[in-house]
Amino acid sequence: MQTEYAVVGASPPRRGLADKIRGEALYTADLKQPDMLYARVLRSPHAHARVVKVHTDAALRLPGVQAVITHLDVPHVRIDEDLLPLDPIVRYVGDEVAVVAAENEVLAEDALRLIQVDYEVLPAVFEAEAALQPEAAPIHPQGNLVGGGELVVVRGDVTAGFAAADRIFEGTFRTQVHAPAGMETRAALAAWEGDELTVWKTSRAVHANDRQILSQVLGIPQERIRVVCTHMGGGFGNKDESRLPVLTALLAQQAGRPVRLEYSRAEEFVAGRNRQSSVNHLRIGVNKDGAPTAVEMCSVMNAGAYVSTGIRVTRRTGQGPLYLYTCPHARYEGVTAYTNRSAGGSFRGLGAPLGHFALEVLIDQIAEAMEMDPLDYRLRFHVSQEGQPGERTTPLEELIPDEPAEGGVPFSSNGLHECLLAGAERIGWRERRQPHGTATGPIRRGLGVAMGTYKGGVGRDAEAEVRLTPAGRVVVHIGNVDVGQGSTTLLAQIAAVTLQVPHHVVDMVMADTAHTPPAHITAGSSTTITSGAAVKLAAEDAHRHLLDHAGAPGGDTVAMMTALPAEIAGTGQVMSGSTDYIINTFMAHFAEVEVDMLSGRVRVLRYVAAHDSGRIIHPRMAQNQVSGGVLQFLGIALREELFVDESSGVTLNPSFLEHKFTSIVDFPTIEVLFPAGPDPLGPYGAKALGEPPVVPVFAAVANAVANASGVWLHEVPFTPQRVLSAIREQGRAAA
Repeated sequence: MQTEYAVVGASPPRRGLADKIRGEALYTADLKQPDMLYARVLRSPHAHARVVKVHTDAALRLPGVQAVITHLDVPHVRIDEDLLPLDPIVRYVGDEVAVVAAENEVLAEDALRLIQVDYEVLPAVFEAEAALQPEAAPIHPQGNLVGGGELVVVRGDVTAGFAAADRIFEGTFRTQVHAPAGMETRAALAAWEGDELTVWKTSRAVHANDRQILSQVLGIPQERIRVVCTHMGGGFGNKDESRLPVLTALLAQQAGRPVRLEYSRAEEFVAGRNRQSSVNHLRIGVNKDGAPTAVEMCSVMNAGAYVSTGIRVTRRTGQGPLYLYTCPHARYEGVTAYTNRSAGGSFRGLGAPLGHFALEVLIDQIAEAMEMDPLDYRLRFHVSQEGQPGERTTPLEELIPDEPAEGGVPFSSNGLHECLLAGAERIGWRERRQPHGTATGPIRRGLGVAMGTYKGGVGRDAEAEVRLTPAGRVVVHIGNVDVGQGSTTLLAQIAAVTLQVPHHVVDMVMADTAHTPPAHITAGSSTTITSGAAVKLAAEDAHRHLLDHAGAPGGDTVAMMTALPAEIAGTGQVMSGSTDYIINTFMAHFAEVEVDMLSGRVRVLRYVAAHDSGRIIHPRMAQNQVSGGVLQFLGIALREELFVDESSGVTLNPSFLEHKFTSIVDFPTIEVLFPAGPDPLGPYGAKALGEPPVVPVFAAVANAVANASGVWLHEVPFTPQRVLSAIREQGRAAA
């Protein structure tokens, strides 16, 4: 039945208590619109087909059905570069065909079953390599190669670098399709008042994405559109990039009543955006001392039916190989392919975990071949504060990219060395069994290390307004969305510290285009360093106005506020980044695992995560951010994967019952360390933290498995079957 839900868009007939709580968390009192209609989506049963005709008359005659829209009823204006509101071509099983609004969800689902669709079935392709073959059927008019060519990023001359190498190592690494699987599914509610539209929805960017897209597609000025995102949990960068707000708004417009559309759990798995799969081939040349002379990686990414952030996922995959180790010559080539799978999109870390997995496992193999301790190798050759050798290519007046390739530019701060040392001491690294695979018996233990780097949100605008009221309240207006990472608390903290007031007098107004200044997307671990800086500037500006009004050089801020005749407002605006430094975060993770050589089961016994995120503004929240990210990706490392039937394109496990997750009983407590100092460019010395915890997890576990068993794993997830297969192929046994 779950597969049927994914195809036709129906949800299970009865909701449990957990679903009821989840739904009501989004639709709070201010969202209970009178005469609200409920919408459901008719989804394609074919992986690739042309919609010849949609027969909607029977559905429209059903009492209680108020609106039905198909591709003939929507503007031919793109939501994204390859995404129309509805399209006469469907490109995966589950793609949207029609949408119905009715008096309740049961009626809407009944109406879906009355709609008949005539399809012309087209050839389908599910693997990226096959989609890129000349004979493959085009999924989009421009072909199956996203962007029309390869993404190539270069530093130095890799040909010369490999020619200078004494030894060359290479390997191919694969990662799976997996779902973010947030507790809350996507949802939207749209209501028109005359020619003005209000949309409440799960979002990452009410200003930068949603309002702009709605304005563009509907052809109305942004000033007549209000987008609100109420408190949302479990975003993981994955609650937009869909047709949801546009379809809801169009239905509400046609019906003349508010419309609510919420994905079922199966729809979230199938039609929500998942992380694309990848194949990464990596070559590293080293000299006789082990120093890298050249690094080259080629990645083939399966973007699915629509690209969304696919190109950014591809670029982020190359960040580690290009920059984590000091090396004069580096080259990254990324190829992104359309296929007839569910669309890929944003998810915590984008491609960084994929590229770091390949890099850090091959580095361990190099260290073993060079008879070096993997920790000592990293301590010796990781990129330093000075950055990479070579010349700067960014013009002097421009911001340095935070996903750099060029040399000649230092970091604003780099605590990687401190992270390696602190994590090694906590895990007891020097007691590690060496060399690989020398232990005997069916149960074997090992330690692994992996490190990483991550971008810091360069080039984003942020605006904030801070109002001081005669009631003694500080009201911060900022347009960002808190996607579960705790930015509401953190930004309030920054305002409180700047104004020298208690935290409890600060009120936050966020993610509402009617009451906040324009804001950047909550993505790329950019909120603290960008919006935090804007809030700090706005609070400083408000404080200056307050002192001017009081006519005193200082004093109790709350007392001065209560003497105000009216509100005082301060504003702040920043463009994040630096023209002189690379702003990156760094991390070193250590895992201890147990491998059962007879069953192939891997258990994680201990995990230590040491992070350089500058000054930690909220220690408890920072620890939770790291431990949560590690636990999330340990599950992905060991078992989580979305499976597609290669003959039909149907997603085979679109439910929590079938998409196996790791529970809390499977993992130990994550030990979190912050050994590095403040960053001179961040607000109060802070740097990014939201996405970095997920970057080294795959590699840390794989390297620990290798230390325990002598078996190198080059494909995620590390299932028992895959581990046993590697044991057989690599000649290991439980002696």
